[in-house]
Amino acid sequence: MWRRKSHYRAAKEALLKAGKYAYRDRRNKKRTFRSLWILRLNAALREHGEKYSSFIKKLTDKKIAIDRKVLSQMAMKQPEQFKKFVESVK
Repeated sequence: MWRRKSHYRAAKEALLKAGKYAYRDRRNKKRTFRSLWILRLNAALREHGEKYSSFIKKLTDKKIAIDRKVLSQMAMKQPEQFKKFVESVK
């Protein structure tokens, strides 16, 4: 069971499995961060009386291309500018 440090085959298998997990989780990290940005953005928008889905719809209708990461960071670090941005989209 605990033979990866002394047996070549077990160490090689552990290394291959670790590589598979690393490959999988590099893709999952992107998914996780996107959901985090959406959660933060939704919470910030609710303070301004707006829902996330309707806000994104308004952005696409007005052809404003700004990603969720930037919007989330703006909501957290620069709330005054975010409020002005939300008002301009409404």
